[in-house]
Formats: sequence, structure tokens, C-alpha cells
Amino acid sequence: MPKVYVLVGVPASGKSTWIENQDWTQDCVIVSTDIWVEIKAKQVGKTYSEIFQDYMPHAVKLMANQVTMARDRGMDIIWDQTSTTVASRKKKFKMLPDYEHIAVVFPTPDRVELNMRLANRPDKVIPAEVVDSMIASFQLPTKAEGYTQIIVVGR
Repeated sequence: MPKVYVLVGVPASGKSTWIENQDWTQDCVIVSTDIWVEIKAKQVGKTYSEIFQDYMPHAVKLMANQVTMARDRGMDIIWDQTSTTVASRKKKFKMLPDYEHIAVVFPTPDRVELNMRLANRPDKVIPAEVVDSMIASFQLPTKAEGYTQIIVVGR
């Protein structure tokens, strides 16, 4: 049975960095809207932040197509999005009903560390109120949602 690793964490909690540091992820399809936004920004000579609002709907479609292609090939998937609420994760379950679902949780860093990490991404500005909202609405994944395994990174 193929696996989907659903990364769960606020922006700058370490999700993409974690993927880069795992040798085994090379055999997985990494899906993320951020990847598509970053590619488009580079193509048009703008920053992530400059095109985010207008390009995100298209990036979502591209990511969904990527998920469908990986699913049709039975490939393991790493879903690199914030996925901080049960509702956002349900959509992933619906797209991949025949997959083993594994949650990989990234605890929110303390505010000083989080602000430092966010500041180190000057081309990718996320408004403080958006980050605050994600932190406030963060719901830890549970096995009751359908996860076979929940991995907490850094613990």
C-alpha cells in the first residue's frame, strides 16, 4: 500500500527543511503549492510574496494534478503544506483513500525562534496575523482521523 506523509506545522516550523534532510524522501513525490509558486516567481522575475495572491489558485490546480499522477502510479507522497486543521487534512484523505496516511508533526517554535525563521525568508513574507491565526487554530492530528502513524519531529 502506498504511503502519504502529511506534514503538519505552521509556516517556518521546519517542514521543507526536514524533507531536504531525509535521504529516503528521494523516492517520494513531494507535493506542495509553494513549489509551484516559487517556480512561477522565478520564471517571471518576481518574489514568492509578489505573486502569491494571484498565482495560488493555479498552484493548487498544479499540485492536485501532481497528486493525481502520483496516485495513479502508486507512488509514495510527501504532502508539504501546513495542514494545521482537521478540515484541511480531510481533503487529502479524500484524494488518497487507498493510501496509508502518516502524519509528521512539526511543533510550533517559540515566538522568538519562529520570528527569526520567518525573517530569514525575505522573499516569502507571511503576514503576522496569518501566522497567528494558524497557531490559534492548530489541531494536532489523531489516529481517529485515520492516521496509522503520527510522528512528532524533534521529540
